[in-house]
Amino acid sequence: MKDKVAVITGASRGIGRAIGIKYAQKGYRIAICCKAQEEKLRQTAEEIQAIGAECITFAGDMGKEENVERFFQIIRSQYGQIDVLVNNAGMSHMGLLQDMSTEEWDGILTANLRSVFLCSRAAIPQMLSRHAGKILSVSSVWGIVGASMEVAYSATKGAINAFTRALAKELAPSGIQVNAIACGMIDTEMNHCLSPEDIAAITEEIPAGRMGTPQEVADLAYQITEKNEYLTGQVIALDGGWI
Repeated sequence: MKDKVAVITGASRGIGRAIGIKYAQKGYRIAICCKAQEEKLRQTAEEIQAIGAECITFAGDMGKEENVERFFQIIRSQYGQIDVLVNNAGMSHMGLLQDMSTEEWDGILTANLRSVFLCSRAAIPQMLSRHAGKILSVSSVWGIVGASMEVAYSATKGAINAFTRALAKELAPSGIQVNAIACGMIDTEMNHCLSPEDIAAITEEIPAGRMGTPQEVADLAYQITEKNEYLTGQVIALDGGWI
């Protein structure tokens, strides 16, 4: 795998960090980015480099076209190809829709959905030229069933699921697979805003009896992009049987 390249957005912590480390362990060259947590991104890069893998880092909002163009130009210049793109960058928002401002709505659509469009669009030409590639987006079970108090978040994840299914049909003739992981309750900083009582109540509803781990998401991400060339257009729930 030493010549393969994996690009992971939103990799300063949590799921993105775990995915970057997983691909590094498998011998990939890595490119990671984050919006603002530059120190944590640097720490992720150091862990990747300690494994013996090359690692490019970039700090910038992937919802902005100029940042995506710059990041992917650096990748092309240093690595010359992209084999795997993992769209993980995103944010959550909890609250009543009636209390949500237009700016907050636009912000979550930009972070969660526009970033997937921009990064996928930037990666596709590199994959088309080689008639091979994998695009994987980290989605949510709320994109399948919706969540009260998380309407905007659910809307973006539902859109990612539809984006995945449609783009998979578009790119399958070119040998490119497009899939998504719909995560359930994963033990990341995003969920640390919940109280211990809230977490306990949720885990009681999960048949597996616990939250998932970022490492489990990373393991599945790698399996999806490495193990089956015929798997495309799928939104695979990783939720311990919850939904």
